[in-house]
Amino acid sequence: MNFSQTGKTEHFCYESMNRSCPKFIIPTAIRAPLYAFFGVAIVFTICGNLLVIIAIAHFKQLHTPTNYLVLSLAMADLLLGAIFMPPSMVRSLESCWYFGDLFCKFHTSAGVMLCTVSILNLSFISIDRYYAVCQPLHYHSKITNGVSVIMVLVSWIVSAFVGFGMVFLNLNILGVEDFYYKNVACIGRCLLFQSVASSSISSVLSFYIPGFIMVGIYQKIFRVAQEQARSINSIACQNVNSEKNKKSLSNLERKATKTLAVVMGVFLSCWTPFFSCNVIHPIVNYSIPPVLFDTLAWIGLLNSTFNPIVYAFFYSWYRKAFRMIIFGKIFHTDSSRSKLCTD
Repeated sequence: MNFSQTGKTEHFCYESMNRSCPKFIIPTAIRAPLYAFFGVAIVFTICGNLLVIIAIAHFKQLHTPTNYLVLSLAMADLLLGAIFMPPSMVRSLESCWYFGDLFCKFHTSAGVMLCTVSILNLSFISIDRYYAVCQPLHYHSKITNGVSVIMVLVSWIVSAFVGFGMVFLNLNILGVEDFYYKNVACIGRCLLFQSVASSSISSVLSFYIPGFIMVGIYQKIFRVAQEQARSINSIACQNVNSEKNKKSLSNLERKATKTLAVVMGVFLSCWTPFFSCNVIHPIVNYSIPPVLFDTLAWIGLLNSTFNPIVYAFFYSWYRKAFRMIIFGKIFHTDSSRSKLCTD
């Protein structure tokens, strides 16, 4: 603890060490509720995604190519909640990193990798949904278990290269090494500092390409779903006894519209602000406040909390599976063969 020229007390992460990072003290009245909020978010992330994993692994009716992609997504989100979010919570609220340089590199690499896996899985799920809605006759020949496994492997391999390759090979600071070691690096800090090239390339690979794929595909799905619903409604209107079917089909169209709106809204709301700042940050000479950057990163991470709700809890067959898991019915004989889908 030292006193600055203005007379204010300066705190450091490691008081007895040279080049220690400054420590910003958050008042207890603010820090305690934030710990509670982040703790609840972490628990929901772990439990929600764990339910999805158990459901898909246990119930044979859920062993489909689509659900294998959902399983991969849930695994990435579960690992984010279990191994990445807790240390990030401590770092954010204590403004210091107390877990060592090696674990900092692993933590940063794992975070980049798992977020990228999560986003890539979302884009592959959109491709799966495209064939299911727009080309239903070719769906089972195009999207097989083998194709689903390839999508999963691509998600994890590309993400591992982006995350661990960039951090452990120091590609993120390539070209700005002098600036980083003179002005940024200190003992007790753990952040992903990136050059203009690094932030642009990693953001394009991790977000913009998958994001544009999702937006384009879901727009196409939305248009086709509306055309199909209108076509069926037109046929139904020709039959005076089909008012019930017409109403049912209208409800189906509204539900499809709502589903796509939620999917795209949650994804874009969570990740667009962070990746926009991630690209801009080096261009504006790293002038974005660290607190704002950290806040946007946490908003992005919350996408992993929302994914089980959007992609699993939204459907009745998953809700039935979750009830059976929570009440221990999966331990009953032949529970894995339970009929979850009625349509």
